Amino acid sequence: MKLPPAVLKIDEEAELHLLAEKDAGPLFQLIDENRLYLRKWLPWVDATQTIEDQRAFLRSVQQTYLENKGFGCSVWYQGQVAGTIAYHTIDWAPRKVEIGYWLGEQFQGHGLMTKACRTLINYAFNEYHLNKVEIRCAPGNTRSCAIPLRLGFTQEGRIRQAQWLYDHYTDLLLYGLLVDEWQG
Repeated sequence: MKLPPAVLKIDEEAELHLLAEKDAGPLFQLIDENRLYLRKWLPWVDATQTIEDQRAFLRSVQQTYLENKGFGCSVWYQGQVAGTIAYHTIDWAPRKVEIGYWLGEQFQGHGLMTKACRTLINYAFNEYHLNKVEIRCAPGNTRSCAIPLRLGFTQEGRIRQAQWLYDHYTDLLLYGLLVDEWQG
């Protein structure tokens, strides 16, 4: 796997930084400030109670990279950490990857995550020569579901009870984009 640069520029106001343990403090603070907002959609929020929990997560992301299965980035907007975006496990045999992401509530509405996704989609197709990118979103998470649609993905299906969210199962919508469909 080609080593991604430490920083991927999105535009004049935003960039992606490869995740590192040094990001634990700022990311934990952002999660803590947005705990109620993020908890509505993300099953890992309650398990992230300390900076050490965040460090452990960042080490797992680094291990994924070392195993040639993906990488993660912090999303920076106007000099502040705004969220994360990552390649969840790259499956090299069919040449596909799933992108996962989250933003702090205060950073919503700027098109930031759409631009971050565009950056990682371009990287997947142009640098890793993958054939497919997938995104999964909870059906009620309209902001998250709008991103793959805005980028030309096709809704391929609904995965029933795909995620345990604290006290109930949630479905996930599966969106897919093939390299020959990408208008990047």
